[in-house]
Amino acid sequence: FKSQADLLVYRVDYISQAKQNIGLWFFVEHESRSDKKIFFSDYKSQADLKIFFVDYKSQAGWRNNSKKYLLY
Repeated sequence: FKSQADLLVYRVDYISQAKQNIGLWFFVEHESRSDKKIFFSDYKSQADLKIFFVDYKSQAGWRNNSKKYLLY
């Protein structure tokens, strides 16, 4: 659920749009090109970070700033 997310994420079309740590993500084809590895879990209790994918770029951002360190 969106209300339970630590980070609201919008998937951008180009890698150049995925800047800073503000919830704009670009998924690469090859692991060697990535800055971070993301693993999806089946249960929220297994997650260090809860994300929710949003439909609009303007909706992206942190809801729980105490978790920001996980993506630096």
